[in-house]
Amino acid sequence: MDTTGQRALSSIASKVIMAVAGVFLLVFLSLHLGINLLLLADDGGVAFSAAAGFMGTNPVIRMMELVLFGGFALHIAFGVIVSIRNRKSRPIRYQHRSLSETSPFSKYMMHTGMIVLLFLALHLIDFYFIKLGIVAPPPGIERHDFYHRAVLLFSDPTYSAIYLVSFLVLGFHLNHALQAAAQTLGLNHPRYTPLIKGASALYAMIIAGGFMAIPLRFTLFN
Repeated sequence: MDTTGQRALSSIASKVIMAVAGVFLLVFLSLHLGINLLLLADDGGVAFSAAAGFMGTNPVIRMMELVLFGGFALHIAFGVIVSIRNRKSRPIRYQHRSLSETSPFSKYMMHTGMIVLLFLALHLIDFYFIKLGIVAPPPGIERHDFYHRAVLLFSDPTYSAIYLVSFLVLGFHLNHALQAAAQTLGLNHPRYTPLIKGASALYAMIIAGGFMAIPLRFTLFN
């Protein structure tokens, strides 16, 4: 196989790994949203705290955390690799216009991905690192009391705005990411393209809208 063929094969393999890791993260986001929506229940955080306690003490879930971080690492690493390769090989294109390239945000995937990564770091500091004891909790709040930590954070309109903008960017990223994953996994077909586009947009709106509802609830109605 010549050098060009090897590069093409390597590029395809990188995209497949990134896509598979991304699909895994989509499943995680759905589960994470389902648990976090319990914050909206008018029960003083009882349901959410019970769910969070189960997630934090179940050994299977704890093992899955390692898999999750591995998925994030793979998706980020291969996302950067694919982005760099695409920039270096602009003349090399598919013979037909890909499904993912029809998205107006396709050119900004690297940018939205970096914003999501920065937000992830902030989110880990706000919650996960406190649970691990790496970051000290605010005065008056226990280390594992995520409910009152969320109430405190989202009572600040400025902080809520940061989360809202981040979730909006996440929605744009997810919308294109699903289409790109479908393209990479060979699902690009005239018959399925409208369905994939619609499903991508719907999923992105549900995830982004669901997460945005949480800071809005505590900012506007707390």
